[in-house]
Amino acid sequence: MRKPRDYDAELKALTDKARQLREQKLRQLGELVVASGADALPVEQLAGVLLHAVEIKDAATKEGWRKRGAAFFQRAPATSGSTGEQPRGAAAAGSGAASPSGPDRAE
Repeated sequence: MRKPRDYDAELKALTDKARQLREQKLRQLGELVVASGADALPVEQLAGVLLHAVEIKDAATKEGWRKRGAAFFQRAPATSGSTGEQPRGAAAAGSGAASPSGPDRAE
């Protein structure tokens, strides 16, 4: 006879995994903000930049941001930011977390 499935335990395991993934994503986003130097911006300004990036519809601008973000993750550790470490959030580049500052921002 087959053993019945424990749906409660499976649901709890999935819920725990989802919470763990959300926490990891938040941590990686925070690391990205610090590594890019965006932590020097006032919180209101950073929020405004991110909101603009979400709202913009221009595909060429978004592609420029994506390329710039991909280049950011390819940098050598000594030049990647104020911490001197290469960002661990390389997965963030594939999830659309490119630099929302645009191609005209001075580095």
